[in-house]
Amino acid sequence: MKKSIDDFFRYAVAQGASDLHLLADQPPIVRIDGALKPIPEARPLTADETRELCYSIITDAQRQVFERDKELDFSYEIKGLSRFRVNLHYQMQSIGLVARVISGDIPTMENIGMPEIVYELVRLQQGLILITGPTGMGKSTSLAAMIEFINNERNAHIVTLEDPIEFVYKPKKSIIRQRQLGSDMNTFAEGLKHVLRQDPNVILVGEMRDLETISSTITLAETGHLVLATLHTSNSAQTIDRIIDVFPPFQQPQIRLQISLFLRGIISQQLLPKPGGGRIASREILINNPAVGNLIRENKIAQIKTVMQTSAESGMVTMDQDIKRLFLEGRVTEEVALAHATNPQLLR
Repeated sequence: MKKSIDDFFRYAVAQGASDLHLLADQPPIVRIDGALKPIPEARPLTADETRELCYSIITDAQRQVFERDKELDFSYEIKGLSRFRVNLHYQMQSIGLVARVISGDIPTMENIGMPEIVYELVRLQQGLILITGPTGMGKSTSLAAMIEFINNERNAHIVTLEDPIEFVYKPKKSIIRQRQLGSDMNTFAEGLKHVLRQDPNVILVGEMRDLETISSTITLAETGHLVLATLHTSNSAQTIDRIIDVFPPFQQPQIRLQISLFLRGIISQQLLPKPGGGRIASREILINNPAVGNLIRENKIAQIKTVMQTSAESGMVTMDQDIKRLFLEGRVTEEVALAHATNPQLLR
């Protein structure tokens, strides 16, 4: 019997997969605990079959945008099962699909093992908190847990700017407006430009992806709002450098000053395989204390890691220190720890 795309989505959810891949001349493939695995007994799809499957879950309007731009990001939902963040694209002149499985349950800070210092960060009334890491390392999940923590604890107006909307929140103590790129706003920069007129307390920026978005995000953090945002960077120093380097040289001293004053913390994370299956987050935490702020202003970003290594009492931890903790607690193997540490000698 011919399989529908929903059948592949259901299989991915049932197996606890994080992603589903469809591309011509390959069987459907799922990513489970970081490993790519073909769906058993599924035959390779032709280019026509892949196109038919992909077009079955988009509207005519979305199809027109996709055929014009050659890329399309959107969310898809199977009621009672799960939501999916979907990317359609062309490869080798045929259509491909990658879908991220999004749990219907909003994660909690406890469930994902957030350190205590992050609870303190999220309780702040203003400033900028960044979640960073490579693609597929749980940034969206961490952001969702932080938003839900605020929703449960605080009377606030939360505005999210997303591409696309992933987790759908139910208002509790807070009211939440979720805006999606393409359907609710034309660009992140446009959404950020007008968000101040929407009386927000907390603003989530799905991704700081260009100069205008980064500049607007920093300005919002200056104006008395708590701003949560993501970047595709692997550690705190790289994150600060990336933000500053986006700006032209004549603006960089001013940006360094702004970051030193309004950055509250950076949480950089990666997911490591656990013994017996599953994955666990290893996190680097930077807290912007006076010593860190001075280094940012003086453009001595490379020295920040030294401050982090000696500031455990402030809640700071480097990625290698956290990997060592997970190894000593038996939550990752020595092989995994050595493979992911930047300085394996620290594990000895």
